[in-house]
Amino acid sequence: MKFLLQRAWRGLRHDRFFQLLLAVLVVLSLLAPARIPTYASLVDWSTIAALAGLLLLTKGLELSGALHRLGRVLVMSMRTERAAALCLVSAAALLSTVLTNDVALFVVVPLTLGVCRLTQMPATRLIVFEALAVNVGSALTPIGNPQNLFIWHLSNVSFGEFVWHLLPLVGILMAALLALTAAVFGNRPVQVRDEGPLPLDRVLLGVSLALYAPFLIATDLHHAGWAAVAAMAVFLLVRPAALAQLDWGLLLVFVLMFIDLRLLAGLDAVRHVMLGLGLDQPVNLYFAGIGASQIVSNVPAAIALAEYSKDWRVISYSVNVGGFGVMVGSLANLIALRMTGDANAWRSFHAYAIPALFVATAVGYALLFMA
Repeated sequence: MKFLLQRAWRGLRHDRFFQLLLAVLVVLSLLAPARIPTYASLVDWSTIAALAGLLLLTKGLELSGALHRLGRVLVMSMRTERAAALCLVSAAALLSTVLTNDVALFVVVPLTLGVCRLTQMPATRLIVFEALAVNVGSALTPIGNPQNLFIWHLSNVSFGEFVWHLLPLVGILMAALLALTAAVFGNRPVQVRDEGPLPLDRVLLGVSLALYAPFLIATDLHHAGWAAVAAMAVFLLVRPAALAQLDWGLLLVFVLMFIDLRLLAGLDAVRHVMLGLGLDQPVNLYFAGIGASQIVSNVPAAIALAEYSKDWRVISYSVNVGGFGVMVGSLANLIALRMTGDANAWRSFHAYAIPALFVATAVGYALLFMA
């Protein structure tokens, strides 16, 4: 345990987002010390357990060497960096429509890191584009992300009607993203480094794949905690080193984020602002959802807006658009940036995500209010 804590701390002491979350928590604790005993209840432990299990299974796939081998096959079939980037960005978007945005990243990002180890392609920039892609793709279906699942239950419409409503927004944004990808990544030939035979841990690969579907099913049945414990127990018996290499720091970042954001959302000043926004007006509701997502992330924003309006069409557009912009807009952004291993990845992300927010906001507004 001491080793795991030391490893997590080494990764967090230079993490500026973690430091910001910790500073906010200290300030909020000083302002309302009576709430400190309630902090544990503010954390969505099911989400933390699901994240821990997915991180572990993905780490197993990565350490097995299978993704590295798959990356070599991919780059050998792609002639240019542009083709490889378009392939990976499209794959991330498509997977996010059925596997959710975070699961899609857990599959695509380790594959991308393997591809970039074999070539000269910029890993951080490519993962940033994949983060944008899962935000777009996951907006299409009710099961693509948590906020859509919540809104779908709120709407009482069919799966098909929900998809049809989001299709114009997703279609336009995906076309724009692919065009931007083609412009940013050039026609430079993909140069593969000769690393010799790539090792494959068949036992670790088999265990990771065998546990993946049962874990997702158990999580869907609201047994994420037990599923995560079972997965960790199996890895502890088979490959304990995988547990040691798990990104425990990311789990701590998410715990802090739940506490901070829910404390902020519960402030009387915040509630007063929400009541004064005129959310009975669709335009106000649209911009409030986008703005709230930049502060508390789009899932809490969707839940909060539903307390003031039942206009699921506007809420769905606003919180999905709100996934762009600052990195806290979507939990998927945080996962992607953390998985890059680049402490300065947030700069590259915001260079693309903030302009994307303005574009997506304009597209969503036009489709909702000018069509």
